[in-house]
Amino acid sequence: MARSAPRSLAALRLRPAKAASKPPETSQEPTTKSPPKSPSKSASKFPWRTRRASTTPPKASPKPPEKAPPKRRPFVFLARLLTVLCAFVFMVAFAVILARLTLEPSPASEALTHTNLHPGRSLRAYLDQPEMRDAIRQIGGNVLLGVPFGLLVPIILPKARGVLRVLFLTATVMLMVELAQGLLITGRAFDIDDVILNTTGALIGYLLLGRRLSRAVHAPKTKKRT
Repeated sequence: MARSAPRSLAALRLRPAKAASKPPETSQEPTTKSPPKSPSKSASKFPWRTRRASTTPPKASPKPPEKAPPKRRPFVFLARLLTVLCAFVFMVAFAVILARLTLEPSPASEALTHTNLHPGRSLRAYLDQPEMRDAIRQIGGNVLLGVPFGLLVPIILPKARGVLRVLFLTATVMLMVELAQGLLITGRAFDIDDVILNTTGALIGYLLLGRRLSRAVHAPKTKKRT
């Protein structure tokens, strides 16, 4: 019994020791995550999802308030028509008065009248008169003869509105009157200064009142916005 014990110890020593059980090695390779699927692919795989999403109605944008159509004003139209007719009647009456003042023959003053083609010559002659009353009557009378053109022409002819158009029309009419005086009427002569004074009167009448009257009667039409 005493000899068997050491043999068992030696046998135990000579046996190779078993390898210690190691824990299972975990793989240290990085795990790659799959990229997120695009919405187009998921939508193609699951078409019912897109159908449900499309069925949701979008939010309705607030509509702008509709403008009410402009109201017709017959009284305004009648007032404008009446104003144009009155202006036409005054223009005819003025033409008659102008013809009597300028186209009636005056044999008594035939020796005193002279044709004037130089601007300013008659004005100097008026101012050189001994009495200032005669100068005012001659100059003021010619200026007043042109004022109705500046008042009535823009109302009767809307296309003739504007300073240059009124002045051109007044100068043309007065040139014809002066030519008729110098060529056909005895005791009358052509005077370029009278044309200048008449055109000045038309300018004064247009700037003071004619422009406002024409805008009030012929109001510009507002364009409809689409």
